[in-house]
Amino acid sequence: MVVLLLTILQGGMAYRQQAIHGLAVTGLSDQITWGLYIGNFTFFVGVAAAAVILIIPAYLFHRREMRRVTLLGECLAVAAVVVALLFVTVDLGQPLRIWHALPFLGKLNFPTSILAWDMVVLTFYLLINILLLWYLLYKKFCHHTLQVKHYFPLIIVAIILGLSIHTVTAFMLSGNPSRPFWHTAILAPRFIASAFAAGAALMIITFQILHRFSRFRLSKGLIREVALIMAFSQFISLFLLGSEFYTALYRHTAQHSSAVLLYWGTTGSEGLTTAIYLALSASLIGVVILMVRSWREHVPLLNLASVLIFFAIWMEKGIGLVVPGFTPTPLGEIAHYSPTTIEIQVTVGIWAVGAMIFTILARITIAIEYGHLKAIK
Repeated sequence: MVVLLLTILQGGMAYRQQAIHGLAVTGLSDQITWGLYIGNFTFFVGVAAAAVILIIPAYLFHRREMRRVTLLGECLAVAAVVVALLFVTVDLGQPLRIWHALPFLGKLNFPTSILAWDMVVLTFYLLINILLLWYLLYKKFCHHTLQVKHYFPLIIVAIILGLSIHTVTAFMLSGNPSRPFWHTAILAPRFIASAFAAGAALMIITFQILHRFSRFRLSKGLIREVALIMAFSQFISLFLLGSEFYTALYRHTAQHSSAVLLYWGTTGSEGLTTAIYLALSASLIGVVILMVRSWREHVPLLNLASVLIFFAIWMEKGIGLVVPGFTPTPLGEIAHYSPTTIEIQVTVGIWAVGAMIFTILARITIAIEYGHLKAIK
């Protein structure tokens, strides 16, 4: 917690410089207006939606073993949504403008603006997860008997909103008329598949850390199920990405010049091209490990696959998707982007905020779940 707090303070000091001098201290420009911040936003929206992979089997398919970790999934969803909203806030030139996008406070231009839809579903998804987490923990804290029928409607709403937040985020990108790199009908299913894979990878690592350093006890069967979800989700994500390779690179039309620049590279973009090749390599290695049952059930190899897939999706769906969409510009200019030190420090600070929120919520959840924190009768 001390390390996280120091990291947050460092990020806050970097953001202070951005607040004083504006976005000029970042690598953003008139040509590339979205960068590291929005790349992380799209990624963490997916991580937040990944809580659905625990809720669906636990409550729709009555897998009771999954119910033991749904509360931790809710903790992860709350932290991820907060992080996503923070990345939107720091991306604004003037952070006080964020209130214009908040439901019931600002003028959203709803329903014509797709960004308004994104803010609405994110806000309500955050509120639903907070309400569901509070209700379940409060009932267990007070020794009340939980009956699924009392909170099942909230479960259904959470599932719908969980799938909606990433779908709307994909529509926010593909709805830009001057950015043909994002004009694909499979962007939304690609987002959801990659979200399930990245969320499952993060859960596998996180659950093992909690198992080792807290009272939380993890069964091997649960890890196997989450690993299987991650394997098939990432396989589907790679299949959809491969379909994009064909349509974008085979014909070499002007409409797909952004993809050609990303994967073939040009002067000044070698760093991004190298990073995307590393991401694709990591993703392929991770999928190969997961598709072999004996390797998938070997914990060190499973952890390696989880780390590789988490990194690959962060790179490919974040920077590798957002930045190339802005080049070439509508005027045909080749623009280049690289994040500055201030951007990186702010980004790491926001990651630390999410880690701190999850740590606090997880400690409370585990203490109540295992009866170490309870109301006095």
